[in-house]
Amino acid sequence: MAVTAIVGAQWGDEGKGRVVDYLAQTADMVIRFQGGDNAGHTVVNDFGTFKLHLVPSGIFNPQTVNIIGTGAVVNPQSLLDEMAGVAKAGVSTENLFISNRAQMVMPYHQMLDGLQESARAEKKIGTTKRGIGPAYADKGARRGLRLGDLLHSDWLKERLRPALENANREITHFGGEPLSLNVLFEECMAWRDALGHRIVDTLPLVRDAYRTGKSILLEGQLGVMRDLDWGIYPYVTSSNPTASFAPSGAGLPPNSINRVFGVVKAYSTAVGEGPFPTELFDDNGAFLREKGNEYGATTGRPRRCGWFDGVAIGFASYLNGFTGLAITKLDVLDGMKELKICTHYRLPDGTLIDYVPDTATLETVEPIFETHPGWDEPTTDVRRWDDLPENAKSYLKRIETLAGTPLAFVSVGAEREAMIVL
Repeated sequence: MAVTAIVGAQWGDEGKGRVVDYLAQTADMVIRFQGGDNAGHTVVNDFGTFKLHLVPSGIFNPQTVNIIGTGAVVNPQSLLDEMAGVAKAGVSTENLFISNRAQMVMPYHQMLDGLQESARAEKKIGTTKRGIGPAYADKGARRGLRLGDLLHSDWLKERLRPALENANREITHFGGEPLSLNVLFEECMAWRDALGHRIVDTLPLVRDAYRTGKSILLEGQLGVMRDLDWGIYPYVTSSNPTASFAPSGAGLPPNSINRVFGVVKAYSTAVGEGPFPTELFDDNGAFLREKGNEYGATTGRPRRCGWFDGVAIGFASYLNGFTGLAITKLDVLDGMKELKICTHYRLPDGTLIDYVPDTATLETVEPIFETHPGWDEPTTDVRRWDDLPENAKSYLKRIETLAGTPLAFVSVGAEREAMIVL
């Protein structure tokens, strides 16, 4: 029996979809346990290149049951569009199910997200404007609508009316046009017709898989630095992408997880606002962005790039209880003459710390770097640890030490087979 959580160890965009796609070839079930279509997982395999936002990355294995879990928020129209794109590539979505307890992202959530972000002006958070924050806010306020509500039209309309009235008050406050109850209800009925057979109580499915010893992957989105509680608040997502939340969002007991793989790039990237201590503003940063194609899978925004942050990886490893590391995009560093790793932060009073402090303090820190020699040999065709350049192995082992977690996988390309397994 193996329940494995795959979580981001940085600011998101670490390559989690690529790792899940690789592991899903032998998995019985993949569950997206939190988040919405505000973050994308890029997967490259024999079917093509895909940017998945809601569909679990196990969809490419026809033997794998894929579940969008209770902890997620789902825009039904975005999901339908994504499913159509996957199906167009010849990939079956027959084994895709949605928890009836998962919250819906409604059109008014998207409107509010955009209006609220615009009102913040220079103090913007960097939201994707996909409605994720307002949807989770409604969930917390107990006025959210769940996917299962689509299957009960009278119940749905009874709950939709006050939820929309509340949303319209805020929309008009920001100068937007209120939405029509009847139009929105009809849209919901269209979603019911298209998705109704996939909306199920996923608890029996997950429970039976767990009790019979099936292999289960728990797929998170974004990373620990965007966690609602432990990330760089308020520049965070509205859910918890850490391993602690994975069983709750998936529908598993807390002691079910026996492996936690932290996914981390061989350098650092971030999309959105907030402090990013190792950020590069020179030619090295531009090199990483272009060679690594560092543009957001959801928004297309250029990612902020920086040297590897060893403080952040130690912080992430401790909070998530990593049992192994999956390091991606090592090949992007090929040809760089020297590399740097941040090992500590220096506070304004000169104190060195080896953990990530609260946001107000993080904005003031100075990263302390150590320098490592680069390598000229290409790594893209390497499939064994022993065949990596010596400097690359030394660099990776230093990351392993800072994380306090053994290396498990090293990715040297976007393709499924470009993976070194340790």
